[in-house]
Amino acid sequence: MSADLPFSPAADRNKEPILRALRQRLPTACSVLEIASGTGQHAQHFASACPGWTWQPTDAADAAALQAIDQRCRGLANVLPAVRLDVLTPPWPFERARYNAVYCANMLHISPWPTCQALMNGAASLLASGGLLLLYGPFRIDGEPTAPSNEAFDADLKSRHPQWGLRSLSAVEREAAAHGLTHQEVVALPANNLLVMFRAP
Repeated sequence: MSADLPFSPAADRNKEPILRALRQRLPTACSVLEIASGTGQHAQHFASACPGWTWQPTDAADAAALQAIDQRCRGLANVLPAVRLDVLTPPWPFERARYNAVYCANMLHISPWPTCQALMNGAASLLASGGLLLLYGPFRIDGEPTAPSNEAFDADLKSRHPQWGLRSLSAVEREAAAHGLTHQEVVALPANNLLVMFRAP
């Protein structure tokens, strides 16, 4: 694998805790659509560890970024070629009710709120009956203090873009419910991050 590929230290740190949580909740054979794959480190790690998972990476980035994901996952027969997907641009280029899971890490807080609405709409249309939408990242929880590190992160995000920032978990849950997705579970993971799950009817 080329040393020139994009690399995220955070994705490298969190990949194993996320994998452990996913393994406990996804069947050994399933199809997963990943939204905002970024560097492709999660796709490579998860698909390598779980050969029964068919993984479809996507990202809104340019062709070079998609090619980097493909290069990172080269040799993994269960990873499909990366597809360009901007969640705000319908229709999504996939068949309806095809996926057992839709996975999205660290996107909601670095994009405007309409991205969350579009994600819920797209996931609801693509998940098979009983399928899971899995969201990873930092969230605000009503009535609970936010960790100082997350407060600092939120301030930094908003300084970069006024429509960015940590999302209220209750607001995300309401948006999911509006698209027919039922809140399933919240798993606390290291560094004040959560894995939030919703189930399709």
